[in-house]
Amino acid sequence: MKHPRIEINPAVMVGKPVIRGTRIPVELILRKLAASVSVSEILRDYPRLTEADITAAVAYAADALATDEILEFAEAVR
Repeated sequence: MKHPRIEINPAVMVGKPVIRGTRIPVELILRKLAASVSVSEILRDYPRLTEADITAAVAYAADALATDEILEFAEAVR
């Protein structure tokens, strides 16, 4: 899972994934998108971001979820 726009560094935001060269966490971008904040609003509020950074945050999250272990339904209801 390579994402050149995303970095994880224990010295930056306690190791949370952030947009490279910033202290803007991927999580913050995802939460704003989930709250129906438009890309243009995010870019206005965080002028260091680009549309490509926002796209990279979403792609990173999708890849992170794709690698999670999925429990079998029977195991989950135990």
